[in-house]
Amino acid sequence: MQVGILGPVEAHSPDGKISVGGPRPRTLLALLAIRVGEIVLLDRLIDGLYGAEPPSDAANALQGQVSRLRRALGDASLIEFHPAGYRLALAADQVDAHRFAALAADGQQALEQGDPQAAESLLSEALQLWRGPALADVDAAGHATRLEQQRSTATNALIAARIRLGKADVQEISDLVQRHPLDERLRGYLMQALNQQGRQAEALQAFEDAKALLADELGTDPSAELRAIHLQILRGQSHRELPAQLTTFVGRQEELRRIAALTSRLVTLTGPGGAGKTRLALQSAGPGAIFVDLAPVRDVAAATLQALGLKETVLAPEDRLTLALRERDALLILDNCEHVIVQAAALAQHLLSTCPQLRILATSREALGITGETLCPVPPLNPEQSLALFTDRARLVNPAFVRDEHTVDVCRSLDGLPLAIELAAARTRTLTTEDISARLHDRFRLLTKGNRAAAPRHQTLRAVVEWSWDLLDDDERDLATTFATFSGGATLDAVEQVGRHDIEVLEALVDKSLVEAADGRYRMLETIREFCAQHGRADAEHASYFHALARQADPELRRRNQLHWFAKLSAEHANLVQAVEWTTEHDPDRALRLVSDLSWYWYLKGSRTEIQATAQKLLAKLGEQPTEEYAILLALAAPERVHGVLEQLRGPIRYPFVLVAWAMLSGPPDPHAPRTRLQDEVERSEDPWIQGLISFSAAYLNWAVDGDRGKAVAESRVALRKFEDLGERWGAAQVLDVLANLTEDPHEALALTDQALRAVSELGANEELAEMRCRRADRLLDLDQDEAERDYHQALELASRAGVTATRALAATGLARIAHRRGNLTEAERLLREARGELGFGWMHSTAKEQVEAALTELVRSREA
Repeated sequence: MQVGILGPVEAHSPDGKISVGGPRPRTLLALLAIRVGEIVLLDRLIDGLYGAEPPSDAANALQGQVSRLRRALGDASLIEFHPAGYRLALAADQVDAHRFAALAADGQQALEQGDPQAAESLLSEALQLWRGPALADVDAAGHATRLEQQRSTATNALIAARIRLGKADVQEISDLVQRHPLDERLRGYLMQALNQQGRQAEALQAFEDAKALLADELGTDPSAELRAIHLQILRGQSHRELPAQLTTFVGRQEELRRIAALTSRLVTLTGPGGAGKTRLALQSAGPGAIFVDLAPVRDVAAATLQALGLKETVLAPEDRLTLALRERDALLILDNCEHVIVQAAALAQHLLSTCPQLRILATSREALGITGETLCPVPPLNPEQSLALFTDRARLVNPAFVRDEHTVDVCRSLDGLPLAIELAAARTRTLTTEDISARLHDRFRLLTKGNRAAAPRHQTLRAVVEWSWDLLDDDERDLATTFATFSGGATLDAVEQVGRHDIEVLEALVDKSLVEAADGRYRMLETIREFCAQHGRADAEHASYFHALARQADPELRRRNQLHWFAKLSAEHANLVQAVEWTTEHDPDRALRLVSDLSWYWYLKGSRTEIQATAQKLLAKLGEQPTEEYAILLALAAPERVHGVLEQLRGPIRYPFVLVAWAMLSGPPDPHAPRTRLQDEVERSEDPWIQGLISFSAAYLNWAVDGDRGKAVAESRVALRKFEDLGERWGAAQVLDVLANLTEDPHEALALTDQALRAVSELGANEELAEMRCRRADRLLDLDQDEAERDYHQALELASRAGVTATRALAATGLARIAHRRGNLTEAERLLREARGELGFGWMHSTAKEQVEAALTELVRSREA
C-alpha cells in the first residue's frame, strides 16, 4: 500500500489505484498519513473533518468515516483503533511526504558536507515525488503550507547543488524569482547561474533589479550575501567547484579532526602516492573552496588563475591573483604540489603574505618548506579502516562480496595504502581474496586495472610509485634502491653504512614520503620497497653490516647490557634473517659463521624453528666439519647428528650455545664415563658466564646423581651470584629454577619460580617463559588446581608460539593430570596421546616422554581399579 499527499490525495495497492471516496474519506486518509505510524487523537481528526461546526454525534460520525475508508482500502487492519484515536498502520516510506522529507534531509546533509553530486541526486529524487500542490483536493491548509515550505527549501538546495556542479537552469531559477521576487537567495542563485554561463552583464543587471525592488518594496538594501556575490562577479571570480566524488569516504576521522582543529593558514597534507591526500583534502574542505589540480601543469600561478575562472592580463599572474583574493575569506586547495614544489611554495608564500584572509590547504609528497607551514602526515589506513575500504569498493563490482581471513591478509600486505586497496578490491569481480593474496608477491603486475577516467598516475599501482621515483635525483634513487634491501627497516647507522650516502639524502627521501621515520628507525612501505628493489639492491653490503652487528652483540647478550642488545637484535630480526638467507645462497661459509654468531640470540628469542628450513638448506651446501660452527648448524638443522661432532670438539668454546645444545640434546654427563678433552677445556675456562654455567651444572649433578641437597644448594648460590654479578637473567633464571626444585617448602618453590619468571620476562626469552610457566603450574598442582590449570594453558600457548614441542607435551601432561583428578578420564587420555605425538629427538624430549608415559600408566591403573 502506498499513500500520496504531495498533490491530490491518492492510495495505491499492488493491484492499482484505489478509489478512496469523497472529500471526507480523502481528508481522513490525509490526516492519518501526515502522522503515519502514530495515533492521531480523536479531537484532532474531528476538527480536521468538520472544522468549527462538528455534528452532535461527532464520535459516531468519525467512526462512520473510518468504516467507509476501511472498505475503500480493502484492508480494515490498515486503520487501527485505539482508545485515544486512530492510527494508519503503514511504514513511513509508504507515504510520499515522509519519503520526500527523508530524501530531502539526506540531500541537504550531502550538500553541507561538500558532496553536490550526491545532493543533486537525492534532492531530484525527492522533488520528483510531487504531483502538484500538497493536499490539493482536501481542506488542510496548515499542513499544506508546511509541506510547501519544505518543498521550497529542497528546491533551493537543489539549485545550490547544481550551481556548485556548474549546471544550474537559468530559466527555472528565473521562473522561481518571478513567483518569489523578494527572495534574495533565489536572486543570488540567478546571478551565479548567469555568471557561470558567461552572461556577466545580465548577472550584474539582476543585482540592480533586486536592489531597486528591495528599496521600493521594503526600504532596505541587498543582504551582505547578495552583495558578496555581486562583488565576486565584478571581479570575474567564478571558480571551479570541488570535484564531485563518486564513492563513499571511508575512515580518516582522526586526520579530519586534526585538520579542522589547526589554526595555521597553510596546512600541507603529506604522504606517499596513493595514501588518499587529495580525497582527504576534498573531504575536509567546506563549500566554496577553490580547487587547483597541479598534477598536469607546469605553471602553478596560471593554473590557479584558471581555477578561479580568471583571464590573464597585463598584470603578472601572482598580482592578478592577489587582486582577486586579498579581500576574500577563502580556502585554496593546491593539489599534487610535489613536481612543481618550488613554484607552489613561492606562490603560497606570496598569496599568504598579500591576502590576509586566505587559507591554503596543500597536498604533496613533500613539504612546501616555507614559514608558517603546518604538516599533517597522511599515514596508511589502520587495519579496521583498510578492511572497511576494501569491503566497500569490492561490493561496487561484486555485490555478493563477503570479507574473510584472506581480506585481512591482502590489506596488511598492501600496507593500508588506499589506492592499492581499491585496485585490489576491483579484482574481486574475477578473483577470490585468496587468489589476490597469493599473487601480491607481484603486486605491480596484479594491480593494473584502475579507474580509466582517473589521472594516468592513479590508474595502476606502478604508475603511483613511478610518479615519485621520477622526481628523485641520482643520489636519492641510489639510496632508495639500497634502502629497499632492508626488509625490516633500518637505523640511521645502518643506512649510512650500507648506503654510503650523507644523512641529507636520507632526509630528502623522508621529505618526499618514500621513507618513514619514527622512533629512531626508518622504513619503507612494502609497496614502495618492492618497486625500488627492482632498480637495484645492496645485499652483500647489507649482510656484511648485520654480520658485524651479530658478532658484536653475541657476547653482550651474556652481560649486564643484555636487555639493550637483545632489544637491538630483536628490532633487526627481519634483517638478520634476510642476511642469513642471502648468505646461504651466495656465501655459505659466511652464512655458517653468521648462524653461529646469532645462535644464542635465536635461543633466547625462541626462534630456532623459524630458521630451521634455511639451516637445512645451508647444511646441504657444506661438507662435514669438526667445528663449533658446524655443530651449531647441526643442532638447528639435524639435531640427531650433532652428538658425533660434539665429541670431536677440543675447545676452547667460543659459542656458548654449543654447551646449551649439548645439554638439551645429550642430557647431563655420565659421572662414570671417561672425561673428554672438551670437558676439561670448559672447566678451565676463565669466561665468567661459562664459570656460572659450570657451577649451575655442578649443583644439578650434586642433587641428581649424589642426592646431596645441601651441596647442591650451596653450588646453586655460587652460580646465582656469578650470573647476578654479570647481570645475566637467563642464567639466573635457570639457577632459581633449580633452587625451587631443591627446597622442600612448596611456597618458597613458588616464590623462586616467580623470580625466575620475572627474569626471563624482562629478557623476553620465549622458550624459557613457556618452560617456567609450565614449572610454576607443576608447583601449583597441589596448592591451587584452578590456577595451575590457567598456567598450563598459558604455557601451552607460549610453547606453541615458540615451537617448543617438549614443553607443549609437558603442559598437556599437566592438564591431563588435572582432568584425571576431576574424573574426566577420556579428556585426560586424549591430552596424553596428543602429548606423546609431540615428542621427538633429544634429552629434553626423552625426559618429557618419561612423564607422559608415567601419566598414561597411572590413567590405565585408574580405569582398571
